[in-house]
Amino acid sequence: MVEIFGMLLNGFSTALSFENILAAMIGAAVGIIIGAIPGLGSVTGVALLLPLTFSLEPVTGIIMLAGIYYGGMYGGSYSAILINIPGDSPAVTTALDGYAMAKKGKAGKALFAANLSSFIGGTIGIIILTFMGPLLAQIGLAFGPAEIAVLILLALCSVGWLLGDSPRKGIVTTMIGILLATIGVDLVSGSERFTFGSENLLSGLSFIPLVIGMFGFSQILEMISEKIKTDDIGDKVTLKESLLDGQELKSVIPASIRSGVLGNFVGILPGAGATTGSLLSYIFEKRVGKNKKEMGKGAIEGVSASESANNAAAVGSFAPLLSLGIPGSGTSAVLLGGLMMWGLQPGPLLFQQNPEFVWGLISSMYVGNLITVIAAILIIPFLMKIIRIPTSIMIPVITVICFVGAYSFQNSMFDVWIMIATGIIAFYLKSHDYPIAPLLLSFVLTPRLEQAARQALNLSDGSLGIFASSPISITLLLLIVLFIMSPLVMKLFKKKQAVKEDPIAS
Repeated sequence: MVEIFGMLLNGFSTALSFENILAAMIGAAVGIIIGAIPGLGSVTGVALLLPLTFSLEPVTGIIMLAGIYYGGMYGGSYSAILINIPGDSPAVTTALDGYAMAKKGKAGKALFAANLSSFIGGTIGIIILTFMGPLLAQIGLAFGPAEIAVLILLALCSVGWLLGDSPRKGIVTTMIGILLATIGVDLVSGSERFTFGSENLLSGLSFIPLVIGMFGFSQILEMISEKIKTDDIGDKVTLKESLLDGQELKSVIPASIRSGVLGNFVGILPGAGATTGSLLSYIFEKRVGKNKKEMGKGAIEGVSASESANNAAAVGSFAPLLSLGIPGSGTSAVLLGGLMMWGLQPGPLLFQQNPEFVWGLISSMYVGNLITVIAAILIIPFLMKIIRIPTSIMIPVITVICFVGAYSFQNSMFDVWIMIATGIIAFYLKSHDYPIAPLLLSFVLTPRLEQAARQALNLSDGSLGIFASSPISITLLLLIVLFIMSPLVMKLFKKKQAVKEDPIAS
């Protein structure tokens, strides 16, 4: 413990140099902007700016890229809360309660809660990384393809039941998302699946046009059909009025701590990522939180759970990256390539051979996280001006954002048509009270489930026994069974209680 503190102090001497603080500030600012733009996200941002850092010192370069990574987690919540278009997939669950709060005139509080929770989750992740990084990496290794597959299956089984007022409708949209995710060429057999002879579908449906259509374009149709006014939402909201009161802090802080710990754990698992961490933490909060009935309808705990978890998961992915050289997410995979370009070999020896690099990076995360939350909070008053724009202007502006975002992803008009089609479908589903979030989340998680399941089956020569061959997978399978059976058990329990209270009526 004393040795860790000593190394951390040495790291701060590196992180607090002028060039590294400047790199952290630039990374945080760029990350917030990139995260807030629908269609980009942290993976794209880090990949685009990676070549620009090769001329910098390795520590300075990785500090800037790390700032872009967790800055993107902050920024993804802005468009989700203000215009109901998640900037990145981890912000899908943020939109569930964040936009609902904005429609109630609480956009400022939603933004402040998102930033505060992001800071708490990020800090929890950094502290855990500081003292338990190598140990957590070893725990992550215990999750092989079979365990990852069962964990994602647990998330898929949960999403349909918990997101939305009707479990039946949630399961329907979850299954639609799973079906959409299977479109394209099977990477193992090379056969086409549900492409209907279209070359544009060979690579499958892209997430960006899908999320823009189902959240953004469907929102335009809803605003037109219901004549929703945006110009009186959050009127004259200042930073002071966005601050959380004592009661709101009592709701935000516990939810952020719970979700930060869970999200960080999920973040260390190879292939799980911030989206899985955000979803599982949101579901967990809906199960154990005090305000579970309001989740999805504008509960501040929902925003906190999602944002704390995705930031903690982003930091958590650095544990297997630095200790084992195993990326825990798409963004950390890009960072791995950057480390190797700098001549650094991530793994157990990195802490011994390049301690100034490792501890400089970890120390910079404390500084960068603080810089990011300050910058994020200070721009809230400017962001609030967005939702005070009259509907007559907001509708064409959001429409342009949707079209440009869908087209610019791959410079393809086909993606624009996909965006329009999915927007119309989402509008129809929402008008009949079918939740959209389970569809998008299952669309994101299904390819990871398929990949992990196939890897596991290849290792076992096709035997299903591998999915129940370890204590971890057996425990997760039992949780899946309990989760599926719990609504039926509760229904029978309530029926028996009704019989006891009024045996004549029954």
